[in-house]
Amino acid sequence: MGVFFVYIIFSATGDCYYRGFSENPLNRLEQHKSGQSRYTSKFADWELVFVECFETKREALIREKVVKKYSKAQIKNLVESPKNRIDLFG
Repeated sequence: MGVFFVYIIFSATGDCYYRGFSENPLNRLEQHKSGQSRYTSKFADWELVFVECFETKREALIREKVVKKYSKAQIKNLVESPKNRIDLFG
């Protein structure tokens, strides 16, 4: 059984958030920073600000779909919430 993650990264330059799914959020962050993702390639200062863990890929993908619809205010609240397991990557 693997561990799957929904993650949120933030760019201060663009003042924007990107939400995604990954089995390795730190590796995925490096891909975003190095321009390997078309949507996030405009900025290089991405920072991992949120991680939520799931036991199955299905659960994580369902959650990602929900989080992608969140407003900026909802994202900020989520980043500050107990669901944020960023401590696992610090």
